[in-house]
Amino acid sequence: QVQLVESGGGLVQAGGSLRLSCAASGLTFSNYALGWFRQAPGKEREFVAGLSWSGGRTYYADSVKGRFTISRDNAKNTMYLQMNSLKPEDTAVYYCAVDKRGRGGAMDYVYDYWGQGTRITVSS
Repeated sequence: QVQLVESGGGLVQAGGSLRLSCAASGLTFSNYALGWFRQAPGKEREFVAGLSWSGGRTYYADSVKGRFTISRDNAKNTMYLQMNSLKPEDTAVYYCAVDKRGRGGAMDYVYDYWGQGTRITVSS
């Protein structure tokens, strides 16, 4: 059974940093494309960052470009989202996702597995 478990969420002041982790079990991480999404209160889920299955290509939503970094550690079966210069508008529940076909991208429907989410609150 595939499980994705996020951690690292919490409350942070604007301008601060957090690193989210997503630990996977039940699959071989290195074969898949990865993504991070978020859902703010009252809003639809949106793409944040993606990483190709090879790890050679990263892509970001314009709203987080230059502030967030997605990465993976295949040996640990874990993906990360380093978030710097956080803003109140980054407040949301963050979800990690895995695309077992290796396509990745910004559309949530291509992803097969999802974590339960971790909440980030950025205070002004």
